Amino acid sequence: MDSGITMNMKNQTLLGQATVPGGDRILKLYKGKDDCNIVISGRGELMSTRKHASETALGTLPCKLIKNTAAANVLIGGLGMGFTLEAVLAATGKNSRVVVAELVPEVVEWNKGPLGSYSGYPLLDSRTTVYLGDVADLLRSEDHHYDVIALDVDNGPEALSASGNDWLYSPQGVTTARKSLKQGGVLAYWSATPDPQFAKRLRECGLQVREESVFAHGSKGTKHTIWLANIKN
Repeated sequence: MDSGITMNMKNQTLLGQATVPGGDRILKLYKGKDDCNIVISGRGELMSTRKHASETALGTLPCKLIKNTAAANVLIGGLGMGFTLEAVLAATGKNSRVVVAELVPEVVEWNKGPLGSYSGYPLLDSRTTVYLGDVADLLRSEDHHYDVIALDVDNGPEALSASGNDWLYSPQGVTTARKSLKQGGVLAYWSATPDPQFAKRLRECGLQVREESVFAHGSKGTKHTIWLANIKN
């Protein structure tokens, strides 16, 4: 997701809208001449097909750190515009399994429709399974363990879309995600902005942390933060 910047709606066509579960915020999907973007009521742009380099990095970077790329078991929190899912599928083998949890049903439908062409329709890949619901429910389940957990459910530790997302970034949420990792697994978080306190929290939960600053698009302008964390040896 992006940082809620204001956008010019001139020459934009509204393709769909959806209410974020658990709140009153509205997501709207717009299409311009060459791109699509999603905005949230009262905040502005959340994400854009023009600026997705950091979402791609969220999928690519943690997969580079695991040994089991041929048959990786990956959990993605937040489908967004499909770029993180696309990157994970590209970075893992034909026997990998990727579960993507998405809270908003319309976002899934948008990715099957007008958004899919921008990311190569990753939902159609046979390795992909969609969980329609809160990624926190999967993390709380003791039946699943993952090589990679990549979380981009909001603006980062500072929740923007839904206050319920705060749990994922709390000590309890981080500890629960840590317990859902396989040996040698990697936990990755996306954020619109740096947050030294969150990096400290990850370390306090027994994780080794590497912080990456990634351009949203190209080689200049806005940068986003990705934390890559694994269990200390």
